[in-house]
Amino acid sequence: MENFFYIIFLLFIGVLIRKNSFFPENTAKVLNLFVIYISLPALILYKIQELHFSSELWIPIFMPYFMLGLSVISIYIISKIRKWERKVTACMLLLIPLGNTSFLGIPMVESFFGKDAIPYVLLYDQLGSFLLLSTYGSIIISVYSNSPSNLSLKQVLLKILSFPPLIFLCLAFVLKPFSYPAIFQSILKNLSSTLIPLVMIAVGFQLELRPNKSQLGFIGTGLFIKLILAPLVALSFCKLFGFKGKAALVSIFEAGM
Repeated sequence: MENFFYIIFLLFIGVLIRKNSFFPENTAKVLNLFVIYISLPALILYKIQELHFSSELWIPIFMPYFMLGLSVISIYIISKIRKWERKVTACMLLLIPLGNTSFLGIPMVESFFGKDAIPYVLLYDQLGSFLLLSTYGSIIISVYSNSPSNLSLKQVLLKILSFPPLIFLCLAFVLKPFSYPAIFQSILKNLSSTLIPLVMIAVGFQLELRPNKSQLGFIGTGLFIKLILAPLVALSFCKLFGFKGKAALVSIFEAGM
């Protein structure tokens, strides 16, 4: 509970500094870039060393794809019944199957499950959510865009292969058999500790709770599917196949991110 209040406090700091003219409008962008290029790669290198190879590692890797399939089918059916506009359907197809499984996922998982659960978040995010964002997300944007898309397969692959956290995830697995020098471990630990404060302050800086009344129905539907239905389905899936342990719990939790 203490960690949860810490996260809320960081969000509040982000909201406050947005109202302060000393901080430029691109503050959140700068913080996010630091996280992507420094904090998250450091966390990956540091935490993958603690990962123990077992069959349960497939749970956080497979779960994002399973949830994507069910989410897309659900959204398609609801969109036909409710007769949504194309732009609403496109928005739902992006926001519900794809989640903020790293920037929000990492601090929330650490808060509820502890630091030893972070490696499972990294697998769920980098080998699931990020790859889906780059591929499935690009396809949805291309299909539902009003203007022709110039995005090519080469560009998508380049985007995936040049993403710093994914590069460092591959490097972390290569380096896993080797022990890091104590000084390097200390550097990684200190750099990775900047992730949660920077991420949550950036989120707070960008936070705006001013929904249009005409959009409340769409927002309610999306939140119900994402925050209630998706975790329940993930829980049922894990129960059905007898998946237990922290990897399963993190995967269920991340399904609602």
